[in-house]
Amino acid sequence: MDFELSDEQIAYVDTARSFAATELAPNAAHWDEEAIFPKDKLKAAGELGFMGMYTPEEAGGLGLPRLDSAMILEVLAAGCTSTAAFISIHNMALNMLARYGSDTVKSQWCEVLISGDKLASYCLTEPGAGSDASSLKTRAEKVEGGYRLSGSKAFISGAGDTDVLVLMARTGQDGPKGISAFCVPADSDGISYGKKESKMGWNSQPTRSIHFDQVFVPESALLGAEGQGFAIAMEGLDGGRINIATCSVGAAQACLDHTLEYVAERRQFNQAIADFQATEFALADMQTELVAARQMVRLAASKLDGGAADASVYCAMAKRLATDLGFKVCNQALQLHGGYGYIREYPIERFVRDTRVHQILEGTNEIMRVIVSRHLKHKGSVQ
Repeated sequence: MDFELSDEQIAYVDTARSFAATELAPNAAHWDEEAIFPKDKLKAAGELGFMGMYTPEEAGGLGLPRLDSAMILEVLAAGCTSTAAFISIHNMALNMLARYGSDTVKSQWCEVLISGDKLASYCLTEPGAGSDASSLKTRAEKVEGGYRLSGSKAFISGAGDTDVLVLMARTGQDGPKGISAFCVPADSDGISYGKKESKMGWNSQPTRSIHFDQVFVPESALLGAEGQGFAIAMEGLDGGRINIATCSVGAAQACLDHTLEYVAERRQFNQAIADFQATEFALADMQTELVAARQMVRLAASKLDGGAADASVYCAMAKRLATDLGFKVCNQALQLHGGYGYIREYPIERFVRDTRVHQILEGTNEIMRVIVSRHLKHKGSVQ
């Protein structure tokens, strides 16, 4: 068991750190304040390969392991958590197209999505189907030459500003076995978008609902086979949970770094607040919890890369632990900054807002506990 990074991993992380420092961090506050979706920076990320990190090489992606991709996303999130989170969602949707799409889908979309010239959204959640994704109602009716899609999706990242939608819709019976996955051009006739949501965080990426009114897609738009959609979605979410967990780690690392600088400079009662034991203990806990979260994420990623039978439960544990601890570290950083942490001149409050949603999306942390507890009851503990 080797915890040291390879030269190749170090090179990718260094490139991502430089990109985050020069292209993301200096603009993050402005994007957040003005709710700007930085498509130009996403394209720049594509030029470095970061928009197709684990897309297979034969489809034009980097073909990186999930472990390496998580390391890259971590340092990107330290620059702008909201933008890094969108990059992670785009990667998840693109990987589904590259792995399960028809030749028509792959030839039309892979190259332009990998480059960042075009962007993808992932459409699973519905107004009445969040944690219980298998109860989704959006339908795909078989017609001559293809399918007609009808229904609604909610809380879709990038919706209205992306170019292609990876959509889960019901083609058969109730429950997970009746769900199929589709590649849907975002400007198809019959698609309409709701208002741009005003959110607590994640303001550098738009969020909208989507309504589908008899939207036609050809048979080639089907990803995998009919009835395979729920399995494709859950497979994607295993990786998505690692992605969002590592974004929490990156945000927490940035907050710890900012806090170390602040407490060394800020003086109260004739000494730096870094020298108060209460501060020392808080910093020690932040560092310890951050490292624990990072190692849990990397362990889960390695399980996923290795095809371990219990990879899903490790992804659930990593998502729960890292998003809870990541938010805790960011919130503690705000506390140590005092009143300065609460104002927008400092980046801490933005990291707190951006990481809060990580405990909700990609399956709430309550659902992560359900996944882990069911594994314990039916298969015993993991080692």
